[in-house]
Amino acid sequence: MKSLCALTAVKGRPREFDLDDALAAALRVFWRNGYEAASMAELTAAMGITKPSLYAAFGNKEALFHKALDLYEREKLAYMTSALDAPTARGVAERLLRGGLAIQTSTCDPKGCLGVISAAACGAEAEAIKAEVVKRRASSEAALIRRFEEAKAAGEFPDGLEAPALARYLFAIMQGLAIQGGSGATCAELGQLVETSLSVWPTK
Repeated sequence: MKSLCALTAVKGRPREFDLDDALAAALRVFWRNGYEAASMAELTAAMGITKPSLYAAFGNKEALFHKALDLYEREKLAYMTSALDAPTARGVAERLLRGGLAIQTSTCDPKGCLGVISAAACGAEAEAIKAEVVKRRASSEAALIRRFEEAKAAGEFPDGLEAPALARYLFAIMQGLAIQGGSGATCAELGQLVETSLSVWPTK
């Protein structure tokens, strides 16, 4: 359910805007530019609000990014949670890769990965942002490792293949998919990357 926020504008008039729409607009700016390159001027223009209204509704730029990252994970990366329910390790990999492909080939959203873009571009003044992105990625990786440990215990892995290594391998492919998507790779090229990765996947 959408929520409206009424704040006082500079001239004393009430300013109403939709919080959900404003946050979605901020997400697109962060996703396209990364954290540091997303200026307050571009954020407020995209959100359709003034800087005082942004601060009143969302806090500062860092707080806004955290809320945008929550929205990104909740809406754009929901497939990552459901992928863990696949009956086999290969099924998990296929759901993750095809989910990532769907995002990169969507015509509605920016390309690339918000987490990769923001973490890679963070300088010293944005270390807290980088640390948060790394922490969330580590949590996702840990969940995938646990799922692959279950698959190994069930006898799905060949001898010598360890769950942590396979999880990190899959994450590397997914990050590569996002980076290539953000660098202008075509839908066909990204699809070939996914199909090739699945063809050499080491579990049945």
